[in-house]
Amino acid sequence: MREFNLLVIVFLLLVSCHKNGKSNNSVEDSNSQKVTYQESTEDFVNPERGFYRYSATNSSSFQQLDKNTLLSYRVGAIVPGIQNKFLSSLLFRNYVLDNFKTGAISQDFLGKMNQDFEIAREAGIKFILRFSYTNNTHGGCSASSICPPYGDAPLSVVLGQIAQLKPYLQQNADVIACVQEGFVGIWGEGYYSDYFGDASPSGGQDKLLDSNWSARNELLKALLDALPKDRMIQVRYPQLKQRYIYGISAPISSAALTGPEAFTGGEKARIGFHNDCFLADVSDEGTYEDYGNNNSTASLGDGTINTLRNYVAADSKFVPVGGESCTNSAKSQCDPSGTAKTEMALLHYSFLNAEYNPDVIGNWAQGGCLNTIKKDLGYRFVLEDVTLPLTVNAGGTLAFNLNLKNIGYASPYNERPAQVILRNSTTSEIVVLNLNTDVRKWYSGEIAITDSLALPASIPPGTYELLLNMPDKYPSIAQRPEYSIRCANSDVWEDSTGYNKLNCTIQVK
Repeated sequence: MREFNLLVIVFLLLVSCHKNGKSNNSVEDSNSQKVTYQESTEDFVNPERGFYRYSATNSSSFQQLDKNTLLSYRVGAIVPGIQNKFLSSLLFRNYVLDNFKTGAISQDFLGKMNQDFEIAREAGIKFILRFSYTNNTHGGCSASSICPPYGDAPLSVVLGQIAQLKPYLQQNADVIACVQEGFVGIWGEGYYSDYFGDASPSGGQDKLLDSNWSARNELLKALLDALPKDRMIQVRYPQLKQRYIYGISAPISSAALTGPEAFTGGEKARIGFHNDCFLADVSDEGTYEDYGNNNSTASLGDGTINTLRNYVAADSKFVPVGGESCTNSAKSQCDPSGTAKTEMALLHYSFLNAEYNPDVIGNWAQGGCLNTIKKDLGYRFVLEDVTLPLTVNAGGTLAFNLNLKNIGYASPYNERPAQVILRNSTTSEIVVLNLNTDVRKWYSGEIAITDSLALPASIPPGTYELLLNMPDKYPSIAQRPEYSIRCANSDVWEDSTGYNKLNCTIQVK
C-alpha cells in the first residue's frame, strides 16, 4: 500500500502539466517542473510585422478606410496580380496632401484622418504612416522621364502642417507602428523635390547642398517632436539619419546605433529606414549613395555602397526597417540563386509591401521562399522550455526560467510588456506578474529569461494555469488579443485572450 501511494503522488506531479506540454521534473528538486514545447510552422498574423497592405488617398478626394476590408487583411486576403494570400496586421496609409501645398490642412481632412485611425483600431490594424504632396510624375525634359516641377511643398508649409498633425499623431500613437519621413519629393521619398534639393539628372544639381540638408534636418526634427518618444520614424536614405545625428557634413563612415544607445527615446534611437527599391541592384537604386554637400560631390562607388550598407546592417538591429521590392534583379531571387532572404536577415527587415512589386513577389512564390519570408519578417518567437515550481506560497517568490528563440529577421521595435499570467483554474481570476525583460531586445537567436516573480500575499490559494502575455503597452488596446504577440508553437495560442498557454499549473498555498 505504501508503494501504491508513492506511485500515486508521482503520477499527480507528472500530470500537473497540460497534456500538450511535456514535463520533466528535476530529480534534485521535487518542487520543480519543466515543460517543453513543439514548434509550429504555421503562418499567422502578429502585430507590427509581416507583409503590409497599401492604401493611399488624396486630400482633394478623400476615401475613408473600410473596416471590413481591413478585417479581411488580418484573416488573409488574396493580393491581385500575385494570386497569393497574405495575412496582414499593418496598413501602409499614404495621405497625399495634393490641395494643401501652400497653406494649412483643413479641419475636414483632419477629422476624416482621425476617423481612419478609429476604423483601424476597431479592425485590429496598425498604420505605417506617410504624408506626401504628389504621387504623379511627368516627362518632357531631355534628362529623364521624371521632370521638374515635381509638386511638393516648401519647408514653411510642411512645418506648419506637422504642427497641425501633432495632436492627432499623439492621440493615435497606439495604432501607429511607425511614421515615414515623407513630405519631400514625389511619393514623399525625398528625392525629386522642388524645395529640398534635387540630386536627380533632371534637376542639374547632381548633389544636395548644405542648405538642402539643413532644411531636411529641420523637417525631421519637427516630425520627431510631433510624435511620442516611443514611436520611431523611418527615413528613405541612410545618409539622412547620419547627417541629422552628426551634422550636415557627416561622413558615410559615421557610427551606427549601439546597444546601450538603443530604445532610450533619444533621437538617434528613433530613426529607422525604409527602402522603396529593395533588392533592385547593388545600390538599390541609389539607396546607398553619398549625396554630397557644398564641399563634396555625390558618390556611388563600391566603397560608398558597402560602407552605407554595412551602416544600415548594424543600425537596423535596433530600429524598424521595411519597404518594398522594386524590379527583378539577380539580388531579388530566392537564395541561393539570389540573396532575398539573406538581405532581409542582414538588414533586419520587419515588413514589406505585399502588393509591389508583383513580379518580384511572384518569383518568390515560384522559387519557394515566399512562405518562409511571410513567417520570418520581423520577429517570430518559439517557446522551447520553461522551468518553474510546482508549489508556491502566497506572498512568496515564483522562480521562472524560460528559454525561447527568435527565428525572425528582427526583434519588435516598439515597447511592450512581457507578463506571466496566473489564472485560477476554478474562478478564472487572473494575477499579472511583469517579467523584468525588454522584448525589443529579444534579438534573432536564442533567448533565456530568468526572473524571480513576487506573488501578492492576497492571492487566493488554489490551482493556477500559467500563461505568457505580450500585449500592447497602450491601455486603449492592451486587452485586445489582435495586438498581442503570438508564439510559433502548437497548442499554446489562446485566441480569445491573446495569451500563450504555458500548458502547466502551479499550486498556490
